[in-house]
Amino acid sequence: MAKKELKQEPIEKQLWKAAEKLRKNIDAAEYKHIVLGLIFLKYISDSFEEHYSKLKTGLGDYTGSDPEDKDEYTAENIFFVPQNARWSMLQSNARLPEIGKMVDIAMDTIEIDNPSLKGVLPKVYAKDNLDSPTS
Repeated sequence: MAKKELKQEPIEKQLWKAAEKLRKNIDAAEYKHIVLGLIFLKYISDSFEEHYSKLKTGLGDYTGSDPEDKDEYTAENIFFVPQNARWSMLQSNARLPEIGKMVDIAMDTIEIDNPSLKGVLPKVYAKDNLDSPTS
């Protein structure tokens, strides 16, 4: 039996198709805020988690550090990400119908804990024009 060769599209095409499918009838000007907000949230969560791991191990310069202390992150120019706003928490709840509201709350919470972000992060994820994960 001959093996069937699978041709895989370049990642750029796959990402574009996924973005188009998600965008549906949302104006591109509004859609960019949705996507960029999520990318920013993922980025700061990854940076936070990396530093959190260092603090949790408590080795070297991090001996006696508290991984939940905001000052530990500010000292390293890393945004503090509260428990309910961490990517891992949002990802584990991604299939819930209220995920949009959870992301909006996460954005609010991040702004509260990081005053330099006050009024900057998008809170557009609970809008009716976005599909719920179950649709």
